[in-house]
Amino acid sequence: MKKYKILIIASLVVGLSTQLYIDFYTTNLKFSFGAVVFPFILFIYDELHPIVFSITSGISLLLFRGLFYGLFQGILLETLCYNAPEFVFYLVYGIILYIFMKRIGSVSQNLMFVFCLISDFTSNIVEMHIRTGNNSFIKDNNTIKIFILVAFVRASIVWIIIMGYKYYKLLLVKEEHDRRYKELLLLISKLKTEAYWMEKNMDHIEKVMSNAYALFTNITNGIKKDRWAQDALDIAKDVHEIKKEYSTVVMGIEEIVADRMDATGMYFSELISILKESIEREIKNQGKDIRVQYHIGKDFYTEKHYYLMSILRNLMANAIDSIDKKGNIILAHNLEGDMHVFKVIDDGSGIEEEDLPHIFSPGYSTKIDYGTGQVYRGLGLTLINNILQVHIKGNIEVASKLGKGTTFIIHIPSMELEGINS
Repeated sequence: MKKYKILIIASLVVGLSTQLYIDFYTTNLKFSFGAVVFPFILFIYDELHPIVFSITSGISLLLFRGLFYGLFQGILLETLCYNAPEFVFYLVYGIILYIFMKRIGSVSQNLMFVFCLISDFTSNIVEMHIRTGNNSFIKDNNTIKIFILVAFVRASIVWIIIMGYKYYKLLLVKEEHDRRYKELLLLISKLKTEAYWMEKNMDHIEKVMSNAYALFTNITNGIKKDRWAQDALDIAKDVHEIKKEYSTVVMGIEEIVADRMDATGMYFSELISILKESIEREIKNQGKDIRVQYHIGKDFYTEKHYYLMSILRNLMANAIDSIDKKGNIILAHNLEGDMHVFKVIDDGSGIEEEDLPHIFSPGYSTKIDYGTGQVYRGLGLTLINNILQVHIKGNIEVASKLGKGTTFIIHIPSMELEGINS
């Protein structure tokens, strides 16, 4: 739905911009500003299909020309006939851009200038041929020079607008980073306050432990019986005080977390940048040789980035742990209909088939420190499953083969992540 909305609005903008034009000295050829707006919109909305967009833009052009000149001046049919070749101009422009973009893939600002230059010139040649019915104009050096000049000027304007658009985005990103940095400083300040109370309680706990051990010694040795009751009461009072102080700490931390959860969102590309740094650091700390690939689809804005980060971070951490020394991990994202699909693929140790039904149960873990005998809590997958089911209405699937690797696939409705129905 969102894609069609963008297509319709963008086409209307192009159609409206075609009303700004300069007449060519012969035939009914017009050099309009629409040939600047059209490629610029394709540059910033790469999900638009160039050929489809060229057709809808051409229809929008005929609509506005017919409205402004046909209906008001009573020459609707004549106006449509005069402007039909300009519809072909946008169709040819869209086809050429589609060929270039499909072959190149990601288009840079400078490449867009070259593509616009070629597309503009070629489309004008085709339109002129339709209007004149012959190719005699090609022999006219002045006409060709004008076409080249117009193509160069309009391509240059597109390049300048794209440059301005990029600087504007950089400015917005900088402001967003500054805001997040201030929030982070405030968060650290609040956490330090809670850390102070926790350190204070540590001293208090050590005192209680010392008193409890002293009482245990007295009871064992049968001495100072007159102090047993009072010492036990003092210990109970101290434990109660510690409990109250820790309750205050827990409330403070929950308040901090709640404030952060209510904060504004971020783009998925920003989240991936943060995740990359974290994963690279984790791999380095574990001394492993792991190649991580990120195949990220369409960028999107989400206010539930904390949940998404928890899910992806835990899955990536599990993938790292499953690899002994050397291996590969792939994090892939794609938008399939109204669902965001995330895949985390590793070629690590894999999971035994009989264990698969239990991997989301609290306490399940294959991570054992054989040096100390410590078994880790195994709450990562349980946390992921809980977040998906309770907070973002998603689901998770797993496929694994022992000794070959594991693939986790997550489906999350775009309505939940983006707050819209894509």
